[in-house]
Amino acid sequence: MASLKGKTLFITGASRGIGLAIAKRAASDGANIAIAAKTAEPNPKLEGTIHSAAKEIEEAGGSALAVECDVRSEDDVQRAVAQTVEHFGGIDICVNNASAISLTSIEKTELKRFDLMFQVNTRGTFLTSKACLPHLKRAENPHILTLSPPLDMQAKWFSGHVAYSIAKYGMSMCVLGLSDEMKKDGIAVNALWPRTTIATAAVRNILGGDKLMRMSRTPDIVADAAYLVFSQPAKTFTGHFLIDDSFLSQVGGVLDFDHYRVDKSVPLAPDFFVPAESKPPPGVHIARVSELA
Repeated sequence: MASLKGKTLFITGASRGIGLAIAKRAASDGANIAIAAKTAEPNPKLEGTIHSAAKEIEEAGGSALAVECDVRSEDDVQRAVAQTVEHFGGIDICVNNASAISLTSIEKTELKRFDLMFQVNTRGTFLTSKACLPHLKRAENPHILTLSPPLDMQAKWFSGHVAYSIAKYGMSMCVLGLSDEMKKDGIAVNALWPRTTIATAAVRNILGGDKLMRMSRTPDIVADAAYLVFSQPAKTFTGHFLIDDSFLSQVGGVLDFDHYRVDKSVPLAPDFFVPAESKPPPGVHIARVSELA
């Protein structure tokens, strides 16, 4: 597998969770990481800041640039990209990880929350990809990776949280269109999504607390899958909507997924948006709905 040593990754929302895990996995090769995220000061409700993330990335073997950036702001994103290019000399990989979530019905969804999700998820993905494009065009094996789901258009994925689902699927629609539009430039554009819930602040604080955290996998599985994506040839490996464990199994040859589990004594909880036809790798068992209560 090709090394990411010397490659520069621009990752939104990389101060914690999946974004930080992807950054640290790349850093273990000696990659350069631009941490483009909002959290510059400690928050009692959320672990990590751009500065603590930079320290972890450097400890993992990479070089880090902490850039305070709100993906809702065009000025912020353009400035963050310019700082990254000035500091590291270019951008090889763009990771659209920043996301906002509110699992509320239409009656309980305030328009300011609706706007936040669209601005961060859909618009932020479009804006960040656009800002990175001039630099990706000059990269040797350029990738855009978006943490968003397969486009499985079923009512069950929208009902009860229409605003969030549309905003999240908007990220995937960016992947669908840009993967074709960027073929002429040899830039790979793919989406990656976890089969199970991932032990992040969103799962603990919004989805299900400690019980669901125990039924989750660690962010490392998504990081390993992302790393495998970056090693693929950009000119031919594009337009894919990948599920983490299936991709690791089918392309990476991974057979054992138990080490990614937070607690092996409880079943794994399924994430939203995973199509029914996407079957888990051999030996992986996902909880039934009745086991989630």
